[in-house]
Amino acid sequence: MAFKMPKKEKIYEAYSAVSDGRVSMGDSSAQVLSSDKSKAYTVTWDGDTYSSNDNSTYWQGALGYPVIAVLMLRGILPLDRGTAELFRDVPWKELNAMYRNDYAKAAESVLGVLEGRGADVGAVRAEADAVYDAIGRLDISVRRGSLRPPV
Repeated sequence: MAFKMPKKEKIYEAYSAVSDGRVSMGDSSAQVLSSDKSKAYTVTWDGDTYSSNDNSTYWQGALGYPVIAVLMLRGILPLDRGTAELFRDVPWKELNAMYRNDYAKAAESVLGVLEGRGADVGAVRAEADAVYDAIGRLDISVRRGSLRPPV
């Protein structure tokens, strides 16, 4: 594996990006807007090599949610549209700031809200686990691109 595994919570953020329509796909690149639309991340690929200027991918070599969302939309990772739809309009930037970038706590707060709305959180977790397992089996490389993360 030529990348670091992401935090599992980044899958939920990718679901939001997909369901919110914040991913604009091109032939070999995509633009992914942050949840508050204040930042635009660029994901590029050439064959099985990906780069992105989101902080996780650029600085840590781990798949960030923009890359995960692109891989879902390209059909390389599983995407359950019903599960993704549950994460529409989640203010991740605000939640991550509130929880001081403790992504697990932010995700748990969102899952709690979903459960309160009657969602089958066990099924949501199982779907995210399936995506996470698929990430672990990916045969791709991640490299630092020329674009630095937006400020």
